[in-house]
Amino acid sequence: MAPTYAATILILGDSLSAGYGIDEDQGWVNLLQQRLPEHNIINGSVSGETTAGGLRRLPSLLDLQQIDLVVIELGGNDGLRGFNPKQLKSNLTNIIELSIDHGAKVLLTEIMVPPNYGPRYSSMFTKVYHQLASDYDIPLAPFFMQEIAPNKALMQRDSIHPNAQAQPQITQWMQPWIEKALKVK
Repeated sequence: MAPTYAATILILGDSLSAGYGIDEDQGWVNLLQQRLPEHNIINGSVSGETTAGGLRRLPSLLDLQQIDLVVIELGGNDGLRGFNPKQLKSNLTNIIELSIDHGAKVLLTEIMVPPNYGPRYSSMFTKVYHQLASDYDIPLAPFFMQEIAPNKALMQRDSIHPNAQAQPQITQWMQPWIEKALKVK
């Protein structure tokens, strides 16, 4: 087993990571902190956040302390608002580069839009994440809502946000990706 070290991890996300509609202590980020007590996990997620908003807030979050890993879980609100995938790519590129310039590793999480946006937009949107992961040689975690969203028992009434029962499943999904990203050189 590889030795572990105390890392500072920044989760830069939207409502899916901010714990919208549930108690903060029930959210997957808090549950992850309980499972990884040797690390300091900062939840820099804000409900309703777009990639542009995350990019605006990132410099001050990076200046708080030395961040070892930035987990980028953004883009859902860009997609729900029908933003151009070129703008999504530009913002995510700047977030990735800013994180790397500050000496942090990056884990990008794939985001998918609902199928009612049409196959062309959905495909263009998803390709942004795969292209950036390839271009920057960073890990890309598959969208953690893929198995949760179709299960009504794991969703809030709005059918957009996962409920408290879904949070341990999200934690289990994200933990190995985060642990692996910390070990990447």
